[in-house]
Amino acid sequence: MRYSTAAGRWVIAATVLGSGMAAIDGTVVGIALPSIGRQFHAPLSTLQWVVTGYTLALAALLLLGGSLGDRKGRRLVFNVGVVWFAVASAACALAPNTNILIGTRVLQGVGAALLTPGSLAIIQASFDPDDRSRAIGAWSGLGGVATAAGPLLGGYLISAASWRWIFVINIPIGVVVLVSSMRHVPESRDPTTTGRVDVPGAVTAVVGLAGMTFALIEGPSLGWTAPVVIAMLATGAVGVIAFLVVERRSPAPMLPLALFRERQFTAANLVTFVVYAALGGVLFLLPVELQVVNHYTPLESGIALLPLTIIMLLLSARSGQLAARIGPRLQMSVGPVVVGAGLALLARSTNDSSYITGVFPAMVIFGLGLAATVAPLTTTALGAVADEHAGVASAVNNDVARVGGLLAVAALPALAGISGGSYLHPDELAGGFRSAVLIAGSWCVVGGLVSVIGIRNPKRQTNGPIASTSPEEETEVPCMHCALDATPLSS
Repeated sequence: MRYSTAAGRWVIAATVLGSGMAAIDGTVVGIALPSIGRQFHAPLSTLQWVVTGYTLALAALLLLGGSLGDRKGRRLVFNVGVVWFAVASAACALAPNTNILIGTRVLQGVGAALLTPGSLAIIQASFDPDDRSRAIGAWSGLGGVATAAGPLLGGYLISAASWRWIFVINIPIGVVVLVSSMRHVPESRDPTTTGRVDVPGAVTAVVGLAGMTFALIEGPSLGWTAPVVIAMLATGAVGVIAFLVVERRSPAPMLPLALFRERQFTAANLVTFVVYAALGGVLFLLPVELQVVNHYTPLESGIALLPLTIIMLLLSARSGQLAARIGPRLQMSVGPVVVGAGLALLARSTNDSSYITGVFPAMVIFGLGLAATVAPLTTTALGAVADEHAGVASAVNNDVARVGGLLAVAALPALAGISGGSYLHPDELAGGFRSAVLIAGSWCVVGGLVSVIGIRNPKRQTNGPIASTSPEEETEVPCMHCALDATPLSS
């Protein structure tokens, strides 16, 4: 279809609302954590599970969701994901205790894993090649705008009513997406896809990530030598090893390990892992710190993230264009260090409650570094493999980012000495938060060093710019909802 037609605009609207619904949920829940913790008198480990339960299911099943869409129909799987996500959101809103809330958050993650991969894939399959770049650009930009409004809307709902309304709002959005998709989105499949869906890979991924996450979250409170912690850590290790064995032997693996034979692809994903781990860990703690230590309202803590959103929206595309001209190595080497400097500067917020002097400078530096890094990072991961593997390379890069964020939310509080109910005590949380942002900042510096060592610029063409990418790849600049959700562009 053509971009200028009503049908084309309906497809963009449905996919933007669908993917935005899942992405917004990831950022808004962070703002609601202090309210959830106070209502249920929950320790920090419970709040970690509220976040990681969702991310765990999403990270473990994301590649499976994309594979199902290719085989069974992208619109079908997308619609199933929308319905699943909306029903799970209703269950989250009605949760009477934290155990039910965590369980329903896991179900939300399953729904997100079904709908997220199909969003961009539907656009790529539906639009005329001449209009595809413009459609992807609209999807990216509108998704960023939608997500920019997410923390503001969520903060308002929490302040005016209850944290439960951040889940209720997904229900009418889901209905609109489903009706739009059924009426206007064409069905598509990948006719070249062969073999069975990699269910063993998905199962072993769930076991591996769940075991490691449990050990990292519960270790500080139960003790690292507790039998259940040791058992779950061992289970996670076995699950990860089994996953690698299954993927190596599978004729149609979720994660083609052969991609990692390319040095550039491996280096790009290592940078992705550490940078998005830092991003995920700090964005988990920052809204809590702003509300508990600096006494921000939920709405104010949502507004605090706005500079990051604006900078990403304004500069991401330009950053991608610059990397296309000069090569990605400089931006991927310097950008993560700038991100780390911004994170480290957030340590001042615990002593300076003024937003303008205590938080804003750090958010600006943080945003500039992220804008410099994210676009060339994603483009490098895609450009490191053959064109026919660009889709799976993007999906793998996406999942690596989510796994980094998942493990950081589980591990960073423990590394910083934040556990139990200390997050409700301003002095204790302030000290832990300062340690956390310095640790996360150091991870970003490591990411910059990895880029210096492992990333190489493509060879220049004789007539000018750095080796080319396709028009579709040039527009594949991660939108704000991807960055704030600790994910590069999905495909």
